[in-house]
Amino acid sequence: MLIIVLVLVLVAFGLLVGALTTANTLFAWISVAVSVAAAAILVVDWVRSRRTRSAARSAPAVADDHLDDEPEPVVAAGPDPARDEPGATGAEPEPGPAEGAGDEPAEEATDAADLLVVSELDAEVRVLDERPRYHLGRCSFISGKPSLTLPVAEARQLGFTPCALCTPDAVLAARHREGRSAEQPHEAG
Repeated sequence: MLIIVLVLVLVAFGLLVGALTTANTLFAWISVAVSVAAAAILVVDWVRSRRTRSAARSAPAVADDHLDDEPEPVVAAGPDPARDEPGATGAEPEPGPAEGAGDEPAEEATDAADLLVVSELDAEVRVLDERPRYHLGRCSFISGKPSLTLPVAEARQLGFTPCALCTPDAVLAARHREGRSAEQPHEAG
């Protein structure tokens, strides 16, 4: 789309130069029409990308395998007598954005060196809707909850903070440093 818009802008510029050099108003009006068409294409592309991002956020998340060093625990499905028995637990809480707000994990205390490393990484982390923390895929806090995948740098820019349970900043910074040290040749002393 951007290439089409660029071509249209160049055509409009050429027509405008032609209109100015020949004093032909028809070229000027055609230049305006081409510019409006380029702007319309940009607006359509912007609306389409917003819809795509909105659909991606509302879609159920897939497993984040490349960050998991160990498999996620398998929870056996089956009847839960305490839950299935009428009146066993009393009134069920109403779901909503405030549900579980008190059980939010603490924020990881990230040192400045790790923060500098993490702010430039594109490694993916998981976030929960309406929650302030970002997590690694294996974090017990997000287990079984629908989550979204974001690059860690973008999560930081959006105001998310690291979870103290899975310590994503420390883990991702350590992985990055290990990867960089493995890439550098070892010199003989």
